[in-house]
Amino acid sequence: MAGKQHFCEVCGSPFAQKSHLLNHMKTHTGDKPHSCKVCGSSFAWKSHLLNHMTTHTGDKPHSCEVCSSSFARKSTLLRHMTTHTGDKPHSCEVCGSSFAQKSTLLVHMTTHTGDKPHSCEVCGSSFAQKANLMSHMTTHTGDKPHSCEVCGSSFGRKSTLLRHMRTHTGEKPHSCEVCGSSFGRKYTLLYHMTTHMGDEPHSCEVCGSSFAQKSILLNHMTTHTGDKPHSCEVCGSSFARKSTLLKHMTTHTGDKPHSCEVCSSSFAQKSTLLMHMTTHTGDKPHSCEVCGSSFAWKSHLSNHMTTHTGDKPHSCEVCGSSFAQKANLMSHMTTHTGDKPHSCEVCGSSFARKSTLLRHMRTHTGEKPHSCEVCGSSFAQRSHLLYHMTTHTGDKPHSCEVCGSSFAQKSILLNHMTTHTGDKPYSCEVCGSSFAWKSKLLRHRKTHMGDNPHLC
Repeated sequence: MAGKQHFCEVCGSPFAQKSHLLNHMKTHTGDKPHSCKVCGSSFAWKSHLLNHMTTHTGDKPHSCEVCSSSFARKSTLLRHMTTHTGDKPHSCEVCGSSFAQKSTLLVHMTTHTGDKPHSCEVCGSSFAQKANLMSHMTTHTGDKPHSCEVCGSSFGRKSTLLRHMRTHTGEKPHSCEVCGSSFGRKYTLLYHMTTHMGDEPHSCEVCGSSFAQKSILLNHMTTHTGDKPHSCEVCGSSFARKSTLLKHMTTHTGDKPHSCEVCSSSFAQKSTLLMHMTTHTGDKPHSCEVCGSSFAWKSHLSNHMTTHTGDKPHSCEVCGSSFAQKANLMSHMTTHTGDKPHSCEVCGSSFARKSTLLRHMRTHTGEKPHSCEVCGSSFAQRSHLLYHMTTHTGDKPHSCEVCGSSFAQKSILLNHMTTHTGDKPYSCEVCGSSFAWKSKLLRHRKTHMGDNPHLC
């Protein structure tokens, strides 16, 4: 203790100089004598005030000699340097993980202790760090104080703004050690890594399915036991997994806390955001071994494989029709029930499927999101683009077994077949006239438009 003769009367801490003791006492008294003349913020120490002033002046006098990044504070520069040196001097005594910054180690420790002392007064959610609580509060207040100086987009969290900025700078700091691919976000890298791993050491004893993580196996087991211990307090619905219950709750609250950094679209579930992000990144790591088609998601590849295997496990109990996907069966069922719950707010037309309504809306907005890479022509629907592409390729893979005529699309072949069968499956709801092709029915309907403006 030699050389430290000044002691704090409150906590007993020793100091070598009296001035240091006086500065320390402010942590007990709460004195903040140094005020910012710009915004009025107060600080206990002058050095903190000087650091704060850079937020107004924009000065960044501390530059990195490696990558030329500039920082307002020297301490921030020192932390940044660890990204180049790779130094991780702070180790966790529990699991041995190492970190470049002590603050990151302290955050990591909460994964072992489970402490979450910071609670939200609105919904009761608890967080290990106060910063996480503050970020969470924006989901209730709707505040988005962090704005992008390039495009004007606003975000609730500064970290989200920083990630968004990469869409302008093109920075992709997260690299795959296997193939060298780079990504703007860490979770995109983690998702990409699954294309290399392939290990699924955890097997289900009931059906033999394998999983990469034990937690996923445990969740899978509920499909066999049927347990649904997690109930919704609003509508009483029960779920096998707590995460599924939390996702379900967004249908009652309307919360969409997961925002896309590129186009600012918001989603209730992170998984939906991840799926949406592939529309910007263009990543399609899952390839079909039969025809080489690539897909952004493994589930999409699985659905695609039914086009090769011909499996149609989902059958309609009314007419016996079979479908490769359950979603297609659900859509088909509306042909029996006649339900059209999705209505157009512009013209009042109703549709059985939401996707059909969304496509219909383009007739009002004029939106044509599907563009031809060859000639630049744009189309409102993807099917129209695919049909248009045959004008460049000349492909006509669909042949008529009766007369040998070939067609670019299967739907055109089916229409053509009516010339042989005489079928007229499309009937007018107004006068009962029947037509072999839907396009002719649509043209015919226009003759009744004056009688019923809601006909589509």
